[in-house]
Amino acid sequence: MYNDILNKIKEYETIIIHRHSRPDGDAMGSQIGLSEAIKETFPNKNVYVVGDINDKFSFLGDMDIISDECYKGSLVFSLDTPDLSMISDERYKLGDFLIKIDHHLSRSDYANLNLVESDEISCACIITKIIFETNMKLSIKGAKALYTGIVTDSGRFRYSGVDYNTLELASKLLKYDFNLNDLYNQLYIDKLETVQLRAKLTLRFQISPEGIAYLKNTQEDIKQYESDFFTISRGMVGVMSGIKGIDIWVNFTEDENHKVIAEIRSNKYNINPVAVQYGGGGHKMASGATLNSFEEADKMVYDLGILLKSYQN
Repeated sequence: MYNDILNKIKEYETIIIHRHSRPDGDAMGSQIGLSEAIKETFPNKNVYVVGDINDKFSFLGDMDIISDECYKGSLVFSLDTPDLSMISDERYKLGDFLIKIDHHLSRSDYANLNLVESDEISCACIITKIIFETNMKLSIKGAKALYTGIVTDSGRFRYSGVDYNTLELASKLLKYDFNLNDLYNQLYIDKLETVQLRAKLTLRFQISPEGIAYLKNTQEDIKQYESDFFTISRGMVGVMSGIKGIDIWVNFTEDENHKVIAEIRSNKYNINPVAVQYGGGGHKMASGATLNSFEEADKMVYDLGILLKSYQN
């Protein structure tokens, strides 16, 4: 299928790359990495990256502002996005042909061509394999972006699912001349305010009678902390990790539309079925869902508790 994707790239003069909204390092890294590979290999093609912005990963590159007219007769990619509703910028519908490349447990094959490798730790791993196995070219900027996607989605190569293949792909990207120390500083050196926020949330999380650790963050909480949604939601789910006796944890954060975004994690159990039960998805030990209220969040905590007991019995 990698060559099928390459042939589609060859076929189209305009290529537009989407990914999921509220992008993490893997989404933006995959997006920038693929765009750089196409530009380096086919310098005469028009290649654009679109979607909302996450300031944390803005060092990887800027998003393009394009008109609807650009989509006419174009090839469109959707990266790191298991479901149509999650794609940032709905204009993907205006393109001529849609390709989905993803590593999440598949929820729907919504594209004209679907490449889903759910055993991969990151979408950036899949993009990297496509590039090297089809002999595409890659810039330093593209290699840095793809490495960012791999290192962030693998938890700095600590998460379950990391194997020799993950490290081999990362090592290939390291042959490009980007400064690894600078990259890690951009990703992992926190402001004092962030460290203090993490300390506050560490004192706030609760544990259900069944042993599920959870945090609830309202819009008022976000304003009080002088923070933003992504920092509180995805950025702070880790405050409950690495604690003896806590095997499943979830961070509930209210967004600007008053939906409650659940970030669910585990260090040993498959929590994905509960995410799917609530209309979400993801990976076996890292999934998420969008809930309608904190009352629904309480139900999710209870269901996660039932799941935990099923593994312990």
